Amino acid sequence: MPVVTAKRLLDWEGWGMAPEGFDAATLHAYVLLQPDTAGRVRTALPVLGSPAGLAADAAVCAQLLQTVARGDNLVLEGPLRNWAGELRRR
Repeated sequence: MPVVTAKRLLDWEGWGMAPEGFDAATLHAYVLLQPDTAGRVRTALPVLGSPAGLAADAAVCAQLLQTVARGDNLVLEGPLRNWAGELRRR
């Protein structure tokens, strides 16, 4: 559960266990259905263009594809598969 302190939000879920840029990659993944917004997220969060960001992108994409396999996030399946293909080419 997030802890709110004077204009800051600390999210303790997975604290220290995800690659740098994981939250940014998660945000990007959930806006893949809006390509303009997804592009703006990538522009606004430069970690996503870094080597660490590639690891975060791959981790998030793989996790969300697992949820698709379980019947969740089905609307994201196509965009996630396209993203996975782009990541493989990087």
